[in-house]
Amino acid sequence: MLIEFGQAVWGHAARAVDALAYAPPPANDPNPGINTDGVLQFFASKIAPILLAVLGVIFIGRASKGEISRVLTSSAIAIIGLAFIAGAATLFFVGDSLIKLVFK
Repeated sequence: MLIEFGQAVWGHAARAVDALAYAPPPANDPNPGINTDGVLQFFASKIAPILLAVLGVIFIGRASKGEISRVLTSSAIAIIGLAFIAGAATLFFVGDSLIKLVFK
C-alpha cells in the first residue's frame, strides 16, 4: 500500500513539474501583491450567496420538524451577525473617507 501511495505521489509530482515547465514567466510587476478588491468581490458574489442558501435550507429543515423557536433564535442571531458585518464595512469606508479628508 505504501509503494502504491509513493507511485501515485511521484506521478502527480511529475505532472506538476511538467506544468510548471510550460507555465509562462511571471510579469515584471514592480508592485506585486494580492488583489484584495478582487477577493472581496469574489466572496461577495460567489461565496456569500451559497452560505446564505445553506442557512436557508437549514432553517427550512428545522421549521419543518416543528422547531420554530430554534429557527427564530438562529435567524435572529444570523441577522444580528449580518448587521455587525455591514456595520464593520460601513465603518471601514467611513474611516477611509475620514483619513482621506484629514490627510488631504
